[in-house]
Amino acid sequence: MTTSRDKLTHIDATGNAHMVDVTDRDVTVRTARATGRVLLSPHVVAMLRDNTVPKGDVLATARVAAIMGAKRTPDLIPLCHPIALHGVDVDLVTHDFGVQIDVFVKTADRTGVEMEALTAVSVAGLTVIDMVKAIDPGAQITDVGVTEKDGGRNGLWTR
Repeated sequence: MTTSRDKLTHIDATGNAHMVDVTDRDVTVRTARATGRVLLSPHVVAMLRDNTVPKGDVLATARVAAIMGAKRTPDLIPLCHPIALHGVDVDLVTHDFGVQIDVFVKTADRTGVEMEALTAVSVAGLTVIDMVKAIDPGAQITDVGVTEKDGGRNGLWTR
C-alpha cells in the first residue's frame, strides 16, 4: 500500500518537478539538527588547536559561513521554499580526526528546515577545507546527515 509519505512530493502527476504548495499547512515551530565531519591531518588539527592556520580563525569563519549557508538554501536547492529562519546555532569542535560540525535550525513556518541544516553543515565543511587546503589537500567532508527533525504533521524524528 502506497502512503502519502511514499510519494515523491516534488513530482507532479505528469512526472515534472514542481515546488510543493504548502499554503494549506499550519504554521508550526519546526526544527532540524544536522551533523557532519571534516577529516583533517594531525598537522592541521594541531594548527586548529593552536589557532595558527595562516588564513585565520577557521572555526569562527566556518560558523559564519554555516549561518550564511542556511539563510541562502533556497538559492542553492531548486525546489526549496524560502522561509524565515528564527535561529541557527552552529557548534564546531576540533577532535583528533578533524572538526565535528553540529547545526540546529529553527523556524515557525509551513515547511521544515532539514535542507537549511544540511546546507549549513555542508557550507561550514567547505569553508574549513577552503581555509586549510593549502596545508592539507586530503581534507574531506564525511557523514553529513540529518540527525533530528521536529514539527509539522510528522512530528519528532530522530536518527
